[in-house]
Amino acid sequence: MDHSHSAHGAHSEGGHGSFGSYMTGFVLSVILTVAAFAIVMTGTLTGHSALFAIAGLAVVQILVHLVFFLHMNASSSQRWNVTAFVFTALTAVIVVGGTLWVMHNVSMNMMSR
Repeated sequence: MDHSHSAHGAHSEGGHGSFGSYMTGFVLSVILTVAAFAIVMTGTLTGHSALFAIAGLAVVQILVHLVFFLHMNASSSQRWNVTAFVFTALTAVIVVGGTLWVMHNVSMNMMSR
C-alpha cells in the first residue's frame, strides 16, 4: 500500500481550474458582493425590491462559485458531483421549508388561544 505524493495527481478526476479562471471567479465574486453592499449602504432600493435584488445577486454568486471554484459543469465527468449537489440542495430546501411550515403552524395554533 504505497501512497506516494507523486501519484496524487495521476488519477483522472475533474481537472483543476487555471489561474485565469480562478481570477475571473474572484473578480466576479467581489463585484457581486460590492453590488449587494452598495444596494444596502446607498439605500437606492428599499423594501421588497432590495430584498429581491440581493437574493438575485446571491443566486448569481452561488452559480459563480459552483462554476469557477467547484468546477461544476454539464460534462460527463462531473455527473456524480452535480447529482450529489442537486440531492444536497433538494434536501436542504425540504428541511428549511419543512421547518418554516412547522413554525408557521405552531405560531397559528398559539395565536388562536
